[in-house]
Amino acid sequence: MRHARSRLRQALAVATATGLLATGAACSSSDGDSDRVRIGLLVSLSGIYTSVGEDMHRGFQLYLDTHDGRLGGREIDLVVADEGDGPATAVAAAQKLLERDRVVALTGLVGGATVDKVQTLIHERRIPLLGANARPGWPPARALSYTWHTSYNSDEPGIAIAEYIKAQVGNGTVYAIGPDYQGGWDELRGFTDTYTALGGTLANPDGKTVFTPFPTTENFLPYLNKAAETQPAAVYTFYAGGPAVAFVKQYRHSALRDVPLYAAGFLTEGPVLDAQGTAATGIRNVLNYSPTLPHAANQQFVAAWSAAGYPGQPTTFAMASYDAAAVLDRALAAVDGAVTGDTLNTAISTVGRVDSPRGDWQFHPTEHRPVQRWYLREVKPDGPVLSNVLLQDLTTLPAT
Repeated sequence: MRHARSRLRQALAVATATGLLATGAACSSSDGDSDRVRIGLLVSLSGIYTSVGEDMHRGFQLYLDTHDGRLGGREIDLVVADEGDGPATAVAAAQKLLERDRVVALTGLVGGATVDKVQTLIHERRIPLLGANARPGWPPARALSYTWHTSYNSDEPGIAIAEYIKAQVGNGTVYAIGPDYQGGWDELRGFTDTYTALGGTLANPDGKTVFTPFPTTENFLPYLNKAAETQPAAVYTFYAGGPAVAFVKQYRHSALRDVPLYAAGFLTEGPVLDAQGTAATGIRNVLNYSPTLPHAANQQFVAAWSAAGYPGQPTTFAMASYDAAAVLDRALAAVDGAVTGDTLNTAISTVGRVDSPRGDWQFHPTEHRPVQRWYLREVKPDGPVLSNVLLQDLTTLPAT
């Protein structure tokens, strides 16, 4: 792991240096050189979601490395910036990418709150945002002309698994618990709204999700033992990063240890699963990707990931960023002449179906997010390692 992080830091330094050199040479497509394009990648390289940001960086870089550093036939200057823990860091970094580095597209973005703030900036400057992780549930009136995502709406995991959990618990109740910030609100709302609409009952005494202080909560045992007093048939949750490790390990030592635990798949995704170890065994969860999917595109992706020396198995974070590069590849190939934010944005709208490691998908025509399949997974051994093993398809979202 230490070696891999060192390699990533070196890659970041090279990418940043390349970006700075490119800035000094004033050679972006927007400056008239149609053979070179400058792309901004904004991800968390510090803070609580560093592991997520590192995986997103690896996914985008993997696509570049397996396509000779070119997208759409053009040489790419990838300028990488640190999102940190959210808007306080991310907005300034995005402004630098847009104003000083003059990127023609922005991708990455770990947090939903970051997306919400940065989305305003990219619309003002008419630069496409190709988000590759969280996305808030915006109202229909929100202007999305320059906003695209290769990931999901943050409420979709809970929507996708609610019917399955309702079938499992029957007339029993489900206890809902998650972190108290935008991502937690969106993730839990997707489950609770859908589950109760199906006739399900929450075990929470007031019928409302319990939200734990974020990011300060490290001891979950008081919350878990309090939840056990309601005698739920199951628990549903969302946590990611370090809090996911603490939550799962403490769950196995709480009064809920024999109660089935369901989750948005981020609870056991990537390096956190290594840290959780056997405490995560048996957790059933939902995501738009599993490294065990049988598609040929996924087998190639997993093999390339391993050949690159990246740690563990690829994650949904890496896959969505890999797909963002694939979308830009096809869109840039469709631009004739110099690339601007407007010409690239128009081309993104024409990419059609994407053959992805997750299975094929396409952008929703008005909401600009993937219409894609969601999968039920279970943490169990896959050969010598624990993995989120595919159990079955759940549904396709959003409905068209």
